[in-house]
Amino acid sequence: MARNKYNIDEELDVPFNWAQFKRSLVYIKKYKKSIFLMFLFSVIASLLGLVTPKIQAYVIDELIPGNLKGLIIVLGVSYFAVSVAIVFINRLRAKISAKTGQSIITDMRTDVFSHLQKLSFDYYDSRPHGKILTRVINYVNNVADFLTNGMINAVLQIINLFLILGFMLSISVRMTLVVLAGLPFFYLYVRITKPRQRRFRQLRANKQSNTTAYLAENINGEKVTQAFVREEMNEGIFNGLLDETKKYSLRAAYLAHGMWPISTILSRIVRMAIYIAAIYLFRDEFILEGVVQIGAITAMIAYSNRFWGPIQQLGNIYNQLLDTAAYLERIFQVLDEPVTVDDAEDAYPLPEIQGAVEFENVMFEYEKGTPVLKNVSFKVAPGESIALVGPTGAGKSTIVNLLSRFYNITEGRILIDGNDLSKVTIRSLRQQTGVMLQDTFIFSGTIMDNIRYGRLNATDEECIAAAKAVHADDFIRTMEKGYDTPTNERGAGLSAGQRQLISFARTLLSDPRILILDEATSSIDTNTERLVQEGIAALLKNRTSFIVAHRLSTIQNCDRIMYIEAGQIAEAGSHEELLKKKGLYYDLYMSQRTAFLKETNGPVKYDTIPEGVPRAVLV
Repeated sequence: MARNKYNIDEELDVPFNWAQFKRSLVYIKKYKKSIFLMFLFSVIASLLGLVTPKIQAYVIDELIPGNLKGLIIVLGVSYFAVSVAIVFINRLRAKISAKTGQSIITDMRTDVFSHLQKLSFDYYDSRPHGKILTRVINYVNNVADFLTNGMINAVLQIINLFLILGFMLSISVRMTLVVLAGLPFFYLYVRITKPRQRRFRQLRANKQSNTTAYLAENINGEKVTQAFVREEMNEGIFNGLLDETKKYSLRAAYLAHGMWPISTILSRIVRMAIYIAAIYLFRDEFILEGVVQIGAITAMIAYSNRFWGPIQQLGNIYNQLLDTAAYLERIFQVLDEPVTVDDAEDAYPLPEIQGAVEFENVMFEYEKGTPVLKNVSFKVAPGESIALVGPTGAGKSTIVNLLSRFYNITEGRILIDGNDLSKVTIRSLRQQTGVMLQDTFIFSGTIMDNIRYGRLNATDEECIAAAKAVHADDFIRTMEKGYDTPTNERGAGLSAGQRQLISFARTLLSDPRILILDEATSSIDTNTERLVQEGIAALLKNRTSFIVAHRLSTIQNCDRIMYIEAGQIAEAGSHEELLKKKGLYYDLYMSQRTAFLKETNGPVKYDTIPEGVPRAVLV
C-alpha cells in the first residue's frame, strides 16, 4: 500500500524496452495516410531547402564572374519562389500534424479511460487519484506529440543527413570526411550520458506525479485544510514536492542542453577545419589557376552547418524519446493493470431475479493474510429486508460490496436465485441491484441529471416521482431553478443531507430487485429521516434489501438484523429477538438509546421495547 501516498515514488514493474515503442505504433497505423502526407511534405521542403546552397554557389562562382545578369535575376526569382514554397509546405504539414496529433491523443485517452472503467475498487484504493489523472492527461499529451512529430522528424532528419551527405560528396569527398570527423566525439557524449538522462527523466516523472497527487488531494480537502489552519504546513509540503521536481528537471535539462553546446562547438571546429583544408590541404580542388572557388567553399560551409543542424535536432529528439519512454512506461502500466473483477469466459447474463441471496462460507481479504470476512454464511429469502450493524471496520460494507461484486471473494460462493455471481456477467448483475454507497457522490450537471444518472431513459415524471418518494422533491422545488438547478463537482453548494437524498432518489429510480443502502440516512436530520422511512417502506416491500446502519432507529422494522463483529455474524434475529437475548445488539441499542435521552432530555417511550427488557436502563 506504499504507493497510496503522494510522497512515495512509483517504481516501474518492468524496465523499458523497445517493444513498448513498437506497441505504441498501433496508434499511428490508423492515420498512416496523414502520416505519409506529413512525411512527404517534410521531404519536399527539405529537398527544396538543400537546393538553395547549390544555387548560391553557382551564382558566386559562375554567373557573377561571367556577368550573366539575366540568369542571376532568374535564379534570384527561383530562390525566392523556393523559399515561399517551403513556407507553405511546412504550414500545410503543421496543420496535418496538429489534426493527427489530437486524434491520437483522443484514441489513447479513450483506451486508458475505458480500461480504468473496468478496474476494480482495489486499484483506486491503492493509489492517489492524482497519479492516475497525470497519466491520462499529461503523459498522453507528451507521447502523442512524439508519435506525430518526434518520430517523423527523426526519420526526416536522418534522410536529411544522407541528402546533405550526398550534396557534400558532389562538391568534395575529402572535405566531406573532414565534416564527418566530429561525429565520433558527439556519439561518445550521448553514449556516456544516456543512462543518467533516462534515470533523471524517470525521477522527474515520479516527482511530477507526486506533486499532482498532492495537489488533487488538497483541492478535495481544502475545507478541512482551512478548518484546521493547515495552510502554511500544506504549502511547505507542496513547495518541497516542487523543489524535488525542479531538482531532477534541472539535472535532466543540464544533460539534455549539453548536446547543443557540444554539437555547436564541433560544428565551429569543423567550419574552421574546412577553411584550413581548402587553403592548405586540398588546394587543388578549391584554388583553380590561382582563383579561389569561394562559391564551392561557401556551399561546403552551408552544408556543414546544415549537417550539424539535423545532428542537433536528433539530439533533441533523443531527449524527447527519453521523456516519452518514461511516460509510455506509466501509460502501459495502466493499460496492463489486470482487470481482477471481470466476467468469466463462460459467463452468462443473470436472468430476471426474484432476490434470493445466499452466502456460503465466504472469506475475503483486502490485503493477503489479513481476512476481513471469515466463513460468513447466511440465506435471505426474496423480499426479505436485512440490516447489518456492528462496530466500524467489522465488515458490514464489505458484505454489500461483495454482493455487487465490486471485489472478488477469496473463498466460498455468493448466489442469487441459485446463480453463482462469479459465473454471471457483471453488467447483468449490477443492472438488477441498486446501491447507495456511503460516499454520496454528486456529479456536475443538474439535479435532474444526477437523479437520472443510473437510468438514462427515465422520464422527467419518473425522476420526480423518485424524488418525492424520498421527500427530496420538497427542497428541490424551493431552489430557484428546481430540478434544473446546476450542481457542482461533488455537490458543492448542497448540504450533506440534500446530497444524500438526491443520491437516494437516483438509486430508487433504477427500480432494482435487490436494494443496498450503505448508511443511507447518516446525513439526514431526524425529521427528514422519518419522511424518508415512510417513502421507502413501499419500495422495500417484496424487494430484497440490505441496509447498513449505525443508527439503529432506522432498521428496527427490518425482517432480520445481523450483528457483524470481527468479520463474522455474531448475532442474527429480529429487533425484538435480539433485545431479548441481551447480547451485543442489546448493548449497542441501549447505549444509543441512553445517549439519545441524555442529549434530548426527553421522555422515555417504552412502546417499542419488548417485555423482559429492564426499563431502568433507559432512565
